[in-house]
Amino acid sequence: MDAQPIISTRDLVCRFGEQTVLDGVNLDVLEGEVLVIMGGSGSGKSTLLRHLIGTFIPDEGTVTVFGQDIGKLDEEGMNEVRREFGILFQSGALFNSMSVADNVALSLREHTDLDPDIIEFIVKIKLEQVGLREAAQKFPSEISGGMKKRAGLARALALDPKLLFYDEPSAGLDPVTSASIDQLILDLSKKAGVTSVVVTHEMDSAFVIADRMAMLDKGKMLMVDKREVFEEIRDWPLECIHELDEKQQLIRQFLRGDAEGPLTRRKEATSYAEDLLGLSAPRLTKGPSIHSSKE
Repeated sequence: MDAQPIISTRDLVCRFGEQTVLDGVNLDVLEGEVLVIMGGSGSGKSTLLRHLIGTFIPDEGTVTVFGQDIGKLDEEGMNEVRREFGILFQSGALFNSMSVADNVALSLREHTDLDPDIIEFIVKIKLEQVGLREAAQKFPSEISGGMKKRAGLARALALDPKLLFYDEPSAGLDPVTSASIDQLILDLSKKAGVTSVVVTHEMDSAFVIADRMAMLDKGKMLMVDKREVFEEIRDWPLECIHELDEKQQLIRQFLRGDAEGPLTRRKEATSYAEDLLGLSAPRLTKGPSIHSSKE
């Protein structure tokens, strides 16, 4: 691919206390592509997303977005970068006290000097893009989960961003609604040239939308390659699995959702008796139940 990176991470490290959540992650997101980031629970994909959008600052390494090292930007500089991208949060993250139209209009009112009539016109266009124009005056409590996702996408599109981030866009949706979200992602990429970064563990969706895929495991980047390469590993016949190395076998198990494989063996390798008696792990210490933002 001749496209240039719009995002780059180099030797990215994130720690929470003594726990290393991201361990030397290197990743490029190419202009105009749909890159899917995947991995099991606790693999670090959500933490990586938070670094890409500037919510977290790296403990080590760099995150470059639109050519700027965002770890070195002040609040004003980071806000300038954020105006160039949109985010679809997992829940839609709509303001319940606002109508769907007002949610979409919010960023236009906050970040532009456009006439209210022009803002109303743009809002109608964005809602039409996601098939929600008729729900413009409804409140989030009056629409379905899938409609909330689409409304969140319309809001993310309001400022015509060059880059879109999606956090589990298909989570909790029925197959038809999930397919419609996938098609919207593809249309934005192919017709509008929007670069998309999609964090998901929904493999059916991932293989529909991805140009390239990246897989994290225990904070390390296992593999970044074209979708076709991951498809080849996924479809590798069981009788020939010995031809794959341990990393490829782990990826194959994750992509297929198999009950047996390296991921399962790794879990079984931990002695339950030792863990129960506190012989194989440090004792828990009293502390906060959640970690605050690293800003």
